[in-house]
Amino acid sequence: MTPRRRIVAAVVVALGAIIYGVSPIDVIPELLTGPLGLADDFAVLLGAGVGIWKLLQGRKDSPGEATPPPAV
Repeated sequence: MTPRRRIVAAVVVALGAIIYGVSPIDVIPELLTGPLGLADDFAVLLGAGVGIWKLLQGRKDSPGEATPPPAV
């Protein structure tokens, strides 16, 4: 995956996590379960953080990916 695609993927993951966090639709609703209802929001934010970290580690392309030839 190219660095540009990694950045775009990280932004999409972050936006998805933010939208889930502020949306009123939850797997575990806060109104019914109180503070326990925040557990799914925390899990989504934690998972998104780990995913973004892995995307932006700065690794080179995977060994299976061929590097394109230089443009002439």
